[in-house]
Amino acid sequence: MKGFVQGADRQQTTLLPECLDDWVDESNSVRAVDVFVDALELRELGFDGVTPAATGRPGYHPSPMLKLYIYGYLNRVQWSRRLEREAGRNLEVMWLTGRLVPDHKTIADFRKDIEADHPQMPARDRAAAIHLQIISSSSRPRHRRLSPWPALVRPW
Repeated sequence: MKGFVQGADRQQTTLLPECLDDWVDESNSVRAVDVFVDALELRELGFDGVTPAATGRPGYHPSPMLKLYIYGYLNRVQWSRRLEREAGRNLEVMWLTGRLVPDHKTIADFRKDIEADHPQMPARDRAAAIHLQIISSSSRPRHRRLSPWPALVRPW
């Protein structure tokens, strides 16, 4: 991924924790997300930015951005600002993205692009997650928006 913003090596020792790989359990769902996204041919799926631009500031490779997107989908993190916060403090997300912390605008733009270019992506990611047994079929995320009004009071 030369020519892109690079994440830190997962084996690099730090003050706390000593190695991120030690803090992410072998049965953690982020490991399955990592393997799943790494197995995808992102260029064939139509992702932009797989080849870095020759000029300008390096961008993020679509792979860690897609991993962050799927993590947010599986863990019901709906807002790009919250995903940005999770990327900076959650050890699972740090491990998953290689300690990359894209800002909320970058995350929102990636989400907008992926949902416009791949409207079937969330359902396919969910089906793959169930197939890989990342999540059980009983823990389905709600697709409808909950009303801010109490059950007995409706604005109409």
